[in-house]
Amino acid sequence: MRGAVVSAAALLLVGLGTALPARAAAGTPVAGAGSTWALNPMDQWRYAMAASGHGIVAYSGLGSAEGRKQFGYGILDYAVSELPYGLTEGGVTEKPPTRPFAYVPVVAGALGLHYNLRVDGEPVTDLRLSSATVAGIFTRTITRWDDPAIRADNPGTRLPATPVVPVVRADASGTTAALTQWLADRQPAVWGAYCAAAGRGAGCGTTSLFPTAPGDVAVAGSNGVTGYVSRPGSDGAITYAESSYAQSGRTVMARVLNHAGFYTSPTQGGVTAGLARAATDPSGFVRTGDAYTDPDPRTYPLPIVAHLIVPTATGTSFSTAKGRTLASLASLALCDQDTSTYLGNSPLPPNLVGDGLRTTARIPGAVPGDVDTSGCAASAAAALRGAPQPRACDRVGVPACGSTAPGGHEQSIVTTVEPGALVISIEGSPHVVLPAPVPDPSGEHLHTSGPMTPVTVTDSRPGNVGWTASGQAGDFAGPAGAGIPASSLTWAPVVVDPGNIREVTAGPPVPAGDGDGLGRARTLATGSGPGTVDVGARLDLDAPTGTRPGTYTSVLTLTVI
Repeated sequence: MRGAVVSAAALLLVGLGTALPARAAAGTPVAGAGSTWALNPMDQWRYAMAASGHGIVAYSGLGSAEGRKQFGYGILDYAVSELPYGLTEGGVTEKPPTRPFAYVPVVAGALGLHYNLRVDGEPVTDLRLSSATVAGIFTRTITRWDDPAIRADNPGTRLPATPVVPVVRADASGTTAALTQWLADRQPAVWGAYCAAAGRGAGCGTTSLFPTAPGDVAVAGSNGVTGYVSRPGSDGAITYAESSYAQSGRTVMARVLNHAGFYTSPTQGGVTAGLARAATDPSGFVRTGDAYTDPDPRTYPLPIVAHLIVPTATGTSFSTAKGRTLASLASLALCDQDTSTYLGNSPLPPNLVGDGLRTTARIPGAVPGDVDTSGCAASAAAALRGAPQPRACDRVGVPACGSTAPGGHEQSIVTTVEPGALVISIEGSPHVVLPAPVPDPSGEHLHTSGPMTPVTVTDSRPGNVGWTASGQAGDFAGPAGAGIPASSLTWAPVVVDPGNIREVTAGPPVPAGDGDGLGRARTLATGSGPGTVDVGARLDLDAPTGTRPGTYTSVLTLTVI
């Protein structure tokens, strides 16, 4: 069985609309910076703005703190941040800008608790944690994985005596603020005592700089902390990061106890359900703490939200012409939540979309109707409809689903392991239509981008044989013999849903200007162990500026071996 090679091929049609021969942007350009987590959806919305003629938008992922700082200085037209102005760090309170401003929520996601834990060499994949236990782990009062508090969260599950290794952010981050806000609200006595012992004062509350203690590992960036947890030899490590960082399949995330008494995972529907009753404050900032006590049993209680920080008055460098472009960007982001969810985030619920649109109307120069907002709630409605109720075995006090609790009797069980099969299939339409391309910021190419239809890889073979899924495109054929070389098409693979497969990793991105692009076979994903996984990719096409107008078609062949 280990020597068998199983392969399959799927066809994907990529249609290209009429190319635009010249820059068609109608709005005045705007520039912003901030959250690195929001960088991918912001890039997609920027291209959509240019494609629809609403204006050129620049964005740099410099980090939320730097974005807020530059917006406050008046350098930027807008910023993107998970954190509001006004946090106190080390006794110094961040001053808000003197220019009038407001917050517009645009990206919703979850703070996941990523961990690496094994028993007799096998990974623990369904860990459950309460806020009290998480507080104990990150304040160092719980130091081993077989601690009674962790066992109480996971009755019937075998847990090792492995030391707990908390991995925290070394830099200021919105994820640290989200975790510490939750701990300060849910476990104020434990968190207050830890802050005091760390020299930060008993009232340090929400902080973007984690107060480290002996035994902590401090690493910069969400990529850094999740990379540390997933590396070989990191058994016992646990960290916090956006749940989208688990899409590569490198880490697993714990279920977290919610207010209704269920341990839930950071699914898209769980996050949307938890934010469905969340309110915004007068400035437009989302009160994510409302999810801590949400009674919906589907709620995942650790949401995070990135906000556009927008001017609400004109000033030296901000005009109503810029305001019209910025208002269109905000409206597009609020109403195109499918782009964000494809990248592993969650759709904003209708209440927050409505609040965001009302704030957007306060931007000077905003023109009602510039962006169609009639279908803004569709993504959230679909996520809420598809969010399953928690299982009975996810309730607090009940043995964990698939627990290893010993029985009272022994039985002899016999089974036969069949060879199994390796299958790849397209779960949806095989036809992908990319938006009409527009000149990229350099003016050297006509750019368009969009997601391919995800494919499902199902491996029922025993023995952890391993597989590789790859894709290769043919040249685009257009009108009257015109064409676009396949080397102009590139992709950024992503694990859409890791499912129940043992290990899966998205293939490396193929950058623009690579030379070959998808003209030769490129890795979409690799996996090991039986199970089912959904993988996909963002497709990017950079066609020559001399491309003739017309519709262009290519075939992307997907193979798994």
